Amino acid sequence: MSLRINYNLASSSAQRGLASSQDLYSRMASRLSTGLRINQAADDTAGMAVSEKLKNQVRGLNQAQRNAQDSVSMLQTAEGALTETHGILARIRELAVQSANDTLTASDRANLQAEADQLVAEVDRIASSTQFNGITLLNKNSS
Repeated sequence: MSLRINYNLASSSAQRGLASSQDLYSRMASRLSTGLRINQAADDTAGMAVSEKLKNQVRGLNQAQRNAQDSVSMLQTAEGALTETHGILARIRELAVQSANDTLTASDRANLQAEADQLVAEVDRIASSTQFNGITLLNKNSS
């Protein structure tokens, strides 16, 4: 019995072409399914590097935006406390002007002073209790 080895050049060439087409088809199907032009570094090394750099920049900008939003929220909290304090200080000024009236008795002035003392205590309370994310905003002696 003799052994014969045949080499079919056309068949071998067709198999290589089929393998190449299947590889290309696989890559295109991957791109279509993900919607991305670059799925792995082998698709476009330089493009992948640029893509990663841009993704990192976007992440950094998103964090900067969150930081800015937190800052705005903190300032709004402080503004609310300062607005309340402003109203209280206006009332204290009103009481001071009222106490300058010569027609008031000592008892009247004592009552005005008591109200002013309560208002000052309220300003102190606002200053010490206004916080944002655990940070006391209006009282430098607190942390």
